[in-house]
Amino acid sequence: MDNKEIYRKTLTFSLRRLAWDMMSFIVIIIAGAAGFFLAEKLASAGLVGLAIGVVIGIIAVAIASHFVSYVFKAGQIAMMTKGITDGKLPDDVYAEGKQIVKERFLTVAAYYAITSVIKGIFSEIGRGITAVGQAVGGDNGGAVGGTISSIIQTIVNYLCDCCLGWVFYRKDKSATKATLEGGVLFFKHGKTLAKNLGRIFGISILSFVVIGGVFFGIFYLITLAFPGAFETLANEFSNMAMSDESGKLTILGNAQNLQLIISGIGGVVMWGIIHSTFVRPFILVGVLRNFIESGKNETISETDLEELDSKSKKFKKLRAEANA
Repeated sequence: MDNKEIYRKTLTFSLRRLAWDMMSFIVIIIAGAAGFFLAEKLASAGLVGLAIGVVIGIIAVAIASHFVSYVFKAGQIAMMTKGITDGKLPDDVYAEGKQIVKERFLTVAAYYAITSVIKGIFSEIGRGITAVGQAVGGDNGGAVGGTISSIIQTIVNYLCDCCLGWVFYRKDKSATKATLEGGVLFFKHGKTLAKNLGRIFGISILSFVVIGGVFFGIFYLITLAFPGAFETLANEFSNMAMSDESGKLTILGNAQNLQLIISGIGGVVMWGIIHSTFVRPFILVGVLRNFIESGKNETISETDLEELDSKSKKFKKLRAEANA
């Protein structure tokens, strides 16, 4: 199976994730709007009500997502891995993916425990590379280090997913030992994986401009339908700005500025949802294939594992637990 076919076959996870994310976003918007109108009506404190409503909505969504949305991401990676390694996928991709995730991790807690360790390992390795960049940068080390850090963090996010794919691939190993192998593979084959950088950043930037721009326009049109609400919020910010010596709140005292800012936030949020559910999986298939192909014929020795101990405390701790 080629990458495009695997992407199409596993698109069912993206569609389910999109529906969930959109529902979550709507819940947060409704909670914020309800808080605003209720507080404005009862105590003329719409801004406070808006903030409280949004926080309540975010908490509710976060709790629900903890037990639901992880299956969409993990199941998709499991099926991508199967398509890459087996060259075929079952008819009911979603059911198979969900079953594999449950068999591999048994509990939700086990999944989050191992993914937390994966992120910790790659983040530590990434920080080490960033430190080198800062040293090389000399007087401009801070700027160089900051740029490298942003790039590394983006790569780390993909590598965490690749390592999770490796955990699904190495069914003969425990999830813990497979995670250790994944860390070693990145360290040994970083140059091979680096060829994905242009693909990662090029497509990501294009999707941000197109998707973010479209939804910015949509949200701005929506805000124009509620001029009274934005005038009320702007007046509240104006009152707050009078006691703010820094003057940072002044810009929020204008209703049009608020409309632009909220439209911008909405555009970024929608880009994040669309990008992570459709664009990112498209990129991930290729990156995951390179990651798995680089390690299929690799024999990871004890020396390889020991070498990474010095670069990641989390890796060293996990290895000690695996050998206990």
